[in-house]
Amino acid sequence: MAQPTTQLEKRLASLEAHLAQENPILLRAVKSFRDLDVVARRLGFFGPEESYATRVPWWPLVAILGTYSAGKSTFINSYLGYKLQLTGNQAVDDKFSVVCFGSEDGVRTLPGLALDADPRFPFYQISRAIEETAPGEGRRIDAYLQLKTCPSEGVRGKIMIDSPGFDADAQRTATLRITNYIIDLSDLVLVFFDARHPEAGTMHDTLGHLVAQSVVRPDSNKFLYILNQIDATAKEDNPEDVVASWQRALAQAGLTAGRFYRIYNKEASIPIDDDALRARFEAKRDEDMAEIYARMQQVEVDRAYRIIAVLEQMAHDITTKVVPKLQALLEQWRQRVLWSDGLLFGAILLGGLVWTLMTGQWEGFTFTHTFWAALLNEPVWRWVALGVAGFLGLYAHVTIRKWSARSVIARLRRDTTDLREQDLLENFIAAFRKNTSLWHSIFRKHPVGWGKRAQQRLKTVLMDANLYVQDLNDKFTNPSGKGMPVATPALTPATPAKVEA
Repeated sequence: MAQPTTQLEKRLASLEAHLAQENPILLRAVKSFRDLDVVARRLGFFGPEESYATRVPWWPLVAILGTYSAGKSTFINSYLGYKLQLTGNQAVDDKFSVVCFGSEDGVRTLPGLALDADPRFPFYQISRAIEETAPGEGRRIDAYLQLKTCPSEGVRGKIMIDSPGFDADAQRTATLRITNYIIDLSDLVLVFFDARHPEAGTMHDTLGHLVAQSVVRPDSNKFLYILNQIDATAKEDNPEDVVASWQRALAQAGLTAGRFYRIYNKEASIPIDDDALRARFEAKRDEDMAEIYARMQQVEVDRAYRIIAVLEQMAHDITTKVVPKLQALLEQWRQRVLWSDGLLFGAILLGGLVWTLMTGQWEGFTFTHTFWAALLNEPVWRWVALGVAGFLGLYAHVTIRKWSARSVIARLRRDTTDLREQDLLENFIAAFRKNTSLWHSIFRKHPVGWGKRAQQRLKTVLMDANLYVQDLNDKFTNPSGKGMPVATPALTPATPAKVEA
């Protein structure tokens, strides 16, 4: 077998070697991503070192989001069995912490550059996206991200991402962009709220961003809403009122369905003197913690389905978003070229007509008119004149094509304000430039590379995606119950560091 030569091929070969041992179904999916790459490159949408496969996080991801002092760090430390994150009532960490398994003893913290420059992590070149959103901030990647490692089995085979707390008074655009990016990539999103501060109205921005926008997503079931430090309500006359208050606040933000959990950390809890009340609180906490940990264990299965769903979505996007938008850009360019050509050559013809009329009527121009008439009656000079006129006309047309293309690109850059579209802006520009090169006619009906073969390739990818889902179902389900292995017991809150990836 030939050795991979380019950096992209080395990355894909490494990925395939890993998946060959871990998940053969996803290994087959890599080939389908390669097929999408072929279509994208022929469209000019991708360069030789770009691949859809590298835009997918192949590691299972769990995101921890929430408000300040909501107990996220305490939860993470308890789950890992390591004091990885600082804890406190105030904002103790204003960076996104990407947590992964490390073979060394203890905790190690690395700068954001370790994530931005390593294509194996989902934040590869995130600094460019930050720079586009907030000019000047891309150079400060270490102010936004950090990588932490620890030898906890809780993160073996997966990645956890802890976000800085959200504050209704200060939500920087770059931070929100990273948050949106994390939400899109994650297989599970835990959204924490602080039960000690039931005045949810003061956190309108937080609820709006973390809740209202999540309920309309097709993957909204990956969000778990957690009311943490619920032990603080034990001394209330009716602690259920606190929970009801939060549920009403979330409902006003648009959350009318989904799981709502109530937990607290046993080691950091407030003593509850009433034995019956304490038993009730502990039973509810243990029940909810067990379910949360079980969902965290499930992310590897969720990851497999998520990748297939992304494959299918990318194939659809080429047909429903990339090609139509490229066609619209080409139509704008075509109209500009035709109008400009028409105006230029119309002006030339009009000028020639006026000049002919003037030289034929004005006595002062009779000699000039006679001279040119005699000259053009010579066959050689007539062909020379036609050649010069043709060259000047072609040069003018080529200049108009280039000017019109630059005009369309400038407008595209100016009008692209959506953050998701900005990520693909340069890809659209590259495809547009390929289609407007001198070798391609302005009267093409379809973009370059978009023919029956490309469309058939996408249909094959979509059919294969359905087969991958069926294979995953066969792997993880068994409706008949025959030959079913004994289920692994769910992880309990007492043993958070014993998660097996």
